[in-house]
Amino acid sequence: MYSAVEETVQARLILSPHRSVRLRVVLSYLPEDPFAVRMAFPAEFSLDDAPDGQSAEDIVWVFARQLLSSGLELPAGPGDVHVRPALGRRTMVELRAPEGTALLQFDSTDLRRFLWRSRLLVPEGEEHLHLDADRALAQLLG
Repeated sequence: MYSAVEETVQARLILSPHRSVRLRVVLSYLPEDPFAVRMAFPAEFSLDDAPDGQSAEDIVWVFARQLLSSGLELPAGPGDVHVRPALGRRTMVELRAPEGTALLQFDSTDLRRFLWRSRLLVPEGEEHLHLDADRALAQLLG
């Protein structure tokens, strides 16, 4: 029924002012969840250990598509996710959790391309037309 946008991009996890590590991040957008974007990070960057005999799952952060879009131009994000432009064609994404904070650097062009593709499916301002309130309520109530 719906298409999805999925794009794998490279990012840098900032470990210190002089150290960073490259990692693959999968960005995804689902029209049936029209206000949200997802960022999936490889399991090896998790602080959690997988149960014995199981492979760890990717770490997925879900936050507002509008937050990502706004953060490309000006600092944005009042909660656990902060997005801000950086020097050059870079964008910084800061993820805060009780276990700690992760600071990631993305090429802004990659994020803009992903957002453009998501807007082809659901233009900004038309998200409410794609929201299935009954389905969302059923998910909330389990």
